[in-house]
Amino acid sequence: MAWRSLLFLLLMALVAAGCSTAGNTAPDVSLGIVTFNLYHDKADWPQRRALIVGELRTLDPDVIVLQEVLQHESLRNQAEDLAEALGYHAWFASVDPTGNARRYGNAILTRHPLLAHDWTPLRPREDARNAAFVRIDIGGRPLNIYATHPNYRSDAEGERLRRQQFGDLLAFIDRTAGDAPSIVAGDFNAASDRPEMAAIDAKFGNAYDRLHPGANADPRANATLNPHYFPNDPRRIDHVYLQRGALQPLEARIVLNREGAPGGWPSDHFGPYG
Repeated sequence: MAWRSLLFLLLMALVAAGCSTAGNTAPDVSLGIVTFNLYHDKADWPQRRALIVGELRTLDPDVIVLQEVLQHESLRNQAEDLAEALGYHAWFASVDPTGNARRYGNAILTRHPLLAHDWTPLRPREDARNAAFVRIDIGGRPLNIYATHPNYRSDAEGERLRRQQFGDLLAFIDRTAGDAPSIVAGDFNAASDRPEMAAIDAKFGNAYDRLHPGANADPRANATLNPHYFPNDPRRIDHVYLQRGALQPLEARIVLNREGAPGGWPSDHFGPYG
């Protein structure tokens, strides 16, 4: 798996590609996945959209996990728009009521058959966070994909909220995963070695850490926050987690990290791919 990503309020493209099943008597199957923070409609969305669509077409991942997806009166739902441009199915989840013109949330795009989908709000409700879920058919095998984007604050209150939200996320996974292996991806707003990440790490292994040992010791070289937007914040906060004992990462690299026109980037995050 290879990847990097962008952060809160930006278009984030994180791709964990090249993950394969493990510990199964059936032939292994591989999967490419990108997770990307879209930065909603800020910073010239039409220009950024063109950069995103162009690179995603080249990468051709099996799954694209999106955060900061927006729709409003003059903006088509960004996940549905990108899915149509790329030939994917889209599942969008938001705490905003379905009938609202303005809705904001997470999405999962895939070119594989959808077997199931669901979502859940994460507490507290006023934080407007959620987790999305789809089950897809990969070569005759079911695979669960979960998308999330917890609280962004970097202080003690943010850590407390993320702990609570990760608890809600894991409970949601327990209710919906069944016997299929699972991947959890998104903008976690925390480095993989933060204390609140321990609950996730107990059941899911960080793909980038697995293939890049010691990455947290050199944050600037491994940051998923775009330094054009975050020159003094070299954190890696966008992650893909694979279910331990069921999935193995094969490759990890950074994508969606190239400037288009001067000052024009796909997002304020980079995107990992593998």
